Amino acid sequence: MARRVLRIEAEALLALEQRLNGEFTRAVELILQCRGRVIVSGIGKSGHVGRKIAATMASTGTPAYFVHAAEAIHGDLGMITRDDIVIAISNSGENDELLTIVPLVKRQGGKLIAITGNEKSSLAKEADVHLDAWVKEEACPLNLAPTASTTAALALGDALAVALLDARGFGADDFARSHPGGSLGRKLLTHVRDVMRAADAVPVVGEDTSAIEALLVVSKGGLGMTAVRDGQGRISGIFTDGDLRRALEKRGNLTDVRVADVMTRNPKSITPERLAVEAVEMMEQLRINQLLVLDKGQLAGALNMHDLFQAKVI
Repeated sequence: MARRVLRIEAEALLALEQRLNGEFTRAVELILQCRGRVIVSGIGKSGHVGRKIAATMASTGTPAYFVHAAEAIHGDLGMITRDDIVIAISNSGENDELLTIVPLVKRQGGKLIAITGNEKSSLAKEADVHLDAWVKEEACPLNLAPTASTTAALALGDALAVALLDARGFGADDFARSHPGGSLGRKLLTHVRDVMRAADAVPVVGEDTSAIEALLVVSKGGLGMTAVRDGQGRISGIFTDGDLRRALEKRGNLTDVRVADVMTRNPKSITPERLAVEAVEMMEQLRINQLLVLDKGQLAGALNMHDLFQAKVI
């Protein structure tokens, strides 16, 4: 039964894709030209779908909110202005509450986009644009409970929201401003400069420092590494716990060994303005736990995986 439900709903969406036409394009253009907001309305299961569509639009660059059709006819209609666009959702297209508010919306000059499963319905005929969400059958074995029809309406709403996002050039930075909380906001808003250890907190030694002395600096630094400068003051390498292990395996005794002989030369680095999540990706790809932060070739700071864990970027 579960497989049957998924199959019916998947087939309904594939059929919906084939029926997308100029009406969908008109709906996108109408919303792009809107000087007000998008008001999504419905009742019952269509109302639940409408809430989600409004939330998706609002988070992707299209100001939108949901108004319950029953509440609209008891005062909330005052929330809708002539500059707004109403998206009315009803599978039958004959919902009494929606049909009551439609003439009032149109009387004050508002535009109406209807999402129904019946192109000959009263709501479809009243609409400036009708989006056909017809489905062959509901996934309910009684063919009664809204299942495939609500999935189709929801998918149409997502298609509208994403098409509008693309048309507006809405990017990752815009998305981040709409999602400042939680892990998504942290990943999109946190930059390397926000989580790195500042340059004065990063251990640095010269190339002629002995490997033993460099090891002591690494132990005190708390980063599992030290940056290495050449005679001209430029960062020429990095000495990490991994370099130490490799040096011990290869040489055994490090008493007379310079750090320049066992360090990693031309170390990977990142700039302060890059996103912290980019640093995570780089470190995971390279399988390293430390990363230098350079600004115009000068040491600006450093990161290790622990810093990124603490900042909850990972």
